[in-house]
Amino acid sequence: MKIKTQNKNFSDQFGTSRFSRPRLGRPRLLILGCGDVGMRLLPLLRERFRIFAVTTQTAKQDALRAAGAIPIIANLDEPATLARLARLATNIIHLAPPQSDGSIDRRTRNLTAILPDHATLVYVSTSGVYGDCGGELINETRTVRPRNPRATRRVDAEQVLRKWAKRSQSRLSILRVPGIYAADRLPLERLNKGLPALAVVEDVYTNHIHADDLARIIAAALFHAQSGRIYHAVDDSDMKMGAYFDAVADAFNLPRPPRLPREQLQHEVSPVMLSFMSESRRLDNQRIKAELGVRLQHPTVADALQKIR
Repeated sequence: MKIKTQNKNFSDQFGTSRFSRPRLGRPRLLILGCGDVGMRLLPLLRERFRIFAVTTQTAKQDALRAAGAIPIIANLDEPATLARLARLATNIIHLAPPQSDGSIDRRTRNLTAILPDHATLVYVSTSGVYGDCGGELINETRTVRPRNPRATRRVDAEQVLRKWAKRSQSRLSILRVPGIYAADRLPLERLNKGLPALAVVEDVYTNHIHADDLARIIAAALFHAQSGRIYHAVDDSDMKMGAYFDAVADAFNLPRPPRLPREQLQHEVSPVMLSFMSESRRLDNQRIKAELGVRLQHPTVADALQKIR
């Protein structure tokens, strides 16, 4: 009963009731990278689409079936396994991250080689493509300036997908996503270990989105995004990273992390975490509200923590 209520509310909010069709007449949807966010997305879309979810893990097939998807074993790192995906669906949600090395996204290049023409594709990218913005509030017209290999691969994926969309006459939308959180995606282990955060005077602005809201934004983009459009999938929070850690610590009665200057902190945290602590930006989210009709269920981290704890 709960899922039906959520679907009705989703339909009311985004006007997607016209996509409800008899079971045999539903359009096909292909999801690549159906992890946590993908599993949250399935209840929103399974009544409107016949969903095919790509996974590399045979052990995950039962969970995908139970959630309403048809699992397909394939691997974006192995082009020979992708043949079965060709022309399978003209609606695609690309959640798969790039591989962990190099400056290009080989997985997205392998994918575009088999995608059909005249398709609709939503790509979930990262806000890291902007690099450090000095804490400025930025919109989707900001020039990308990636500062690390992870973000560089994402910029490559966006560019590859734009070229594919142009030559295939397809509708592409790109969601640039910041830090994703949920009840089971909080930095509790980090706090329990007492890992430090930046000193207040050196702290950086960070951005957030609840995993459930991200799933709803992806679905809204599938139905309503303008072709070639970029959207910031971000909530209304205006927080620095240390304040985020403090808020989670307070919500769970844990000690707040110690604050250290950057020069000292770089010897205490991983290179990946240090890279996050070296970029400061605030993302404007008016476009998802004005163009996609998104109403956030968790407008801020503070709102969500009150429900979680």
